[in-house]
Amino acid sequence: MVSLAVWFSLLTASVVISFTPGAGAINTMSNALNQGWKRSIWGIIGQQIALVVHVAIVAAGVGLLVSRSEFLFNAIRYAGAAYLVFLGIRLILAKPAAALDDAPVPIADRESHWSMIRRGFWVNLLNPKAIVFFLAFIPQFIRLDEPPVPQYLTLIATVIVVDVIVMWGFFAAAARPFRRFTRSLRGQRILNLVFGVLFIAVAGVLVLLH
Repeated sequence: MVSLAVWFSLLTASVVISFTPGAGAINTMSNALNQGWKRSIWGIIGQQIALVVHVAIVAAGVGLLVSRSEFLFNAIRYAGAAYLVFLGIRLILAKPAAALDDAPVPIADRESHWSMIRRGFWVNLLNPKAIVFFLAFIPQFIRLDEPPVPQYLTLIATVIVVDVIVMWGFFAAAARPFRRFTRSLRGQRILNLVFGVLFIAVAGVLVLLH
């Protein structure tokens, strides 16, 4: 079993990483503005599925291969950046919906649950930094002389619970005051432009920073 001291270190690291602004936070805030706070959870679920895949990749040893191969690392990095640019341009060019009031998003303007999950999944999955993060932290939390399954389950559960709380309780909630801008076509265009540019900016950071 994971000791309390080790688990607390994992908890602290998870909180710090989750609060670090990135593509996942931008995606969550964008969903909260365009689809509502409650429905933004679907995008967050997709992001958590990607985190589980990242842990599985590292546990299988593939993460070490990726981190040591400049070609594979850059391939994932550029694919992730390209996907963020695609999301940014799509958001900038998106046609505003009919002006909204305080009522829930009309059914006709709602993005499907699956679409939000899929987008959240790819936003987090195509981030090689996440693999490197887990590659750096997993050896510190997994003891080879103990059964690995309970340790990995504890790690995954901690990371997911923390990330859901931060994404839904902080980033998605932080977007709620700006929801009033969605009541006008001009406000929607401004928000789409802002978040589209943010997606592209994160893509630039992903490409330029090693």
